[in-house]
Amino acid sequence: MDISVIVCTFNRADNLPECVAHLDRQQGLTGVEWEVVIVDNNSTDDTADVVRDLQSGSTTTIRYVFEAEQGLSAARNRGIAEAAGPYLCFIDDDIRVEPQWLRAVFDGFTQHSADAVGGRILVQSKTPLPAWINDDMRGFLGHRDFGSEPHYMDGITEFPFGGNMALNRRIIEQVGGFDTRMGRKGEGEKREELFKGEETDYFQRVVATGGRLYYAPDATVHHKILPHQLKKRFFRTIHFNAGYQRAMLDDTHYPRCAFRVPLFLFRQTVAAGVRYVSQLVTKGPSIAFRQQMNVGYFCGMMMGYAQRPRVFPAKTSSD
Repeated sequence: MDISVIVCTFNRADNLPECVAHLDRQQGLTGVEWEVVIVDNNSTDDTADVVRDLQSGSTTTIRYVFEAEQGLSAARNRGIAEAAGPYLCFIDDDIRVEPQWLRAVFDGFTQHSADAVGGRILVQSKTPLPAWINDDMRGFLGHRDFGSEPHYMDGITEFPFGGNMALNRRIIEQVGGFDTRMGRKGEGEKREELFKGEETDYFQRVVATGGRLYYAPDATVHHKILPHQLKKRFFRTIHFNAGYQRAMLDDTHYPRCAFRVPLFLFRQTVAAGVRYVSQLVTKGPSIAFRQQMNVGYFCGMMMGYAQRPRVFPAKTSSD
């Protein structure tokens, strides 16, 4: 086996036929042996039956795996354990790959000695994006485009997104799997489900070991946007949860706190609120919304610190 495609899914059986149909249309893979591993992350719909039908009707080798532990990170880790290839590609069930996608990913590994490969992710919505979603905010919908020229990414300002990323098994053996404390749980429509950060964390670990991240623009996919993802509540929740998660995972002991919240965070939250009000008055609600999301991030951090377990590490912050 030369390369494996891992598709993680939860209660979205209707997405799978179109996803697999696009995988069936891959071109330029003569002599390359590849497979698709569909990881059912504890679905309660007819995902298993749909996969069985796809296995009988597809020209591609498809394997079905069930992962009972809820969470995208757990599902990806199960896919890593089950996949047979030395190169592992990750897409979601709402991703539609272009015909040259897998060839471009494979070449990124074999011709450029990459430890990870990522490509373009273009958002696809049935309705026009609201005016308040500017170019800077498209990334929260999974958009990723670093231009038409292939290059190595630094892993900090540029790194692959989960809807279109691939890992060399040798780097997984060095840094391990995805942190199951992070990442989406369930369908991602409720506040307690909509967490991210596992990909940022992963590629920071890859770069810390000297790993090479390669951007392959021809490895292009399209991400289907769901209606709830075009609502302001979705963006607010992402940021609130990001702040909450950061605080909950922070094991630093801050001696200067009020209600277990570090004092410096009160200042930062107030300053963010002032900037939001200023932008709201001078630039209007659409432009100011991006700053409102930042306020939500700080509020999430405050709640996270207030609720996190007490920690007393050897190193203490001076803040």
